[in-house]
Amino acid sequence: MVHFEGRAGLDLIDDQAQSDQPTPRMYAWARNSAAYRLARQMLTEKQLFDAISRKAREKFEDISVNRVELLAAAAVTFAYDNGALNDKAYAEIKTRSAMRGGKSKRAIAQKLSEKGVARDAVAAAVAEADDLYAAVVLARKRAFGPFRKAALDEKRTAKELSAFARGGFSFELGKRVFAMSVDEAEDILFAGRSL
Repeated sequence: MVHFEGRAGLDLIDDQAQSDQPTPRMYAWARNSAAYRLARQMLTEKQLFDAISRKAREKFEDISVNRVELLAAAAVTFAYDNGALNDKAYAEIKTRSAMRGGKSKRAIAQKLSEKGVARDAVAAAVAEADDLYAAVVLARKRAFGPFRKAALDEKRTAKELSAFARGGFSFELGKRVFAMSVDEAEDILFAGRSL
């Protein structure tokens, strides 16, 4: 008597592994979803992977974890192949934008890390950032330091200096901007417009 139990079990495992592969329709959906998301906004690799994973679990009932990961990885690969995904460029653009919004290097680096940008790309992007310019922008936005409209008292001084600290700027830099004249601040803002 020939016993085929081992072979049948192997076939079952192979069938299961094949059935765990996403269908061509699923792959097409992942590519289209990636293209749609990247056309609307710039994303990091991690953000795209997470978005496709989340949507795949919503769209396809009883989808396995392996299928979700394969679909998300295929979407990321598709985006890289088409030049729509570039974490280094994302970090550089977001750094310049955040700096013009009054964010410190430290705050920018933390935000980029949360978005899943690699540590070396974050370091390269924030190396070009100018904390003095960003601190002056923050002062202008909040009407601090040289842009102050209210009378200066002890409470106002503490409020302004603590806002710089919460923004990730050093105490020395906060004091420097706090004590600047309007002309000095305007010169820094003018020089930084090209950043």
